[in-house]
Amino acid sequence: MIDRELVAKALAEDLQGGSDITSLATISEDAVSTADFVARKTGVVAGIEMACEVLRQVHLTDFSVLAHDGEVVSAGSTIITVHGSTRAILQAERTALNFLSHLSGIATLSRQWVDAVAGTGCIIRDTRKTTPGYRELEKYAVRMGGATNHRMSLNDAALIKDNHIAAAGGVSAAFTSVKSKYPDSPIEIEVDNLVQLQEVISLDPDLVLLDNMTPAQCAEAVKLVGGAFPLEASGGISLANARDYAETGVNYLAIGALTHSAPILDIGLDMRVE
Repeated sequence: MIDRELVAKALAEDLQGGSDITSLATISEDAVSTADFVARKTGVVAGIEMACEVLRQVHLTDFSVLAHDGEVVSAGSTIITVHGSTRAILQAERTALNFLSHLSGIATLSRQWVDAVAGTGCIIRDTRKTTPGYRELEKYAVRMGGATNHRMSLNDAALIKDNHIAAAGGVSAAFTSVKSKYPDSPIEIEVDNLVQLQEVISLDPDLVLLDNMTPAQCAEAVKLVGGAFPLEASGGISLANARDYAETGVNYLAIGALTHSAPILDIGLDMRVE
């Protein structure tokens, strides 16, 4: 996945209308080098096309891609090799690494969550808790890690949360209003307890979000619904207890941490001595 406009903005941000004064002062204009983007830690790589676009936008075209998005790379593995102007390589270095490390971090964390619930049938998916301007990229990285996406935008589906219920005067009123105005849109309703869940069962929503419930409560919710519609658990879920939630029979775990708390995957640029 490539966002050329975002790459151009990132490169411009690094120069701030000026130039790389360190490289201009220390490196001759005709200097040529070869450099490798190397994984310092094992993880799932994502954002390779963004890194390559950074190289292209600083006029570096002689590069080789040695790994692919969604692939597990081990510590010490070379991901991309580039040859060309030393000044251009150093100008591209941080911008390319920012994209590559950030998106690979999301993909790596997503894979950890997917592995944590493997075999249960439960699906890990993200939320809209993304970095402004990076949503498509971050949700792409989630998919590269093997998880799936929830709504891309507020227009994709209706999600009736506690504030909507309070403003509308009740869950039934909120549901009826959405259904009448947007009859073709999927409707998900958030509930905080089993009493609220019983209230919404008769509404026949497309999905119900179990917010901040314990695994025991989620298991009871699965029994109450009896497969009438899918259930999604969210809140209070960690890698340590993810399998406990998944084994209750809920269909999804909604994990905001996939995008808002993923640490970067440590990747560096090593200039070869020639």
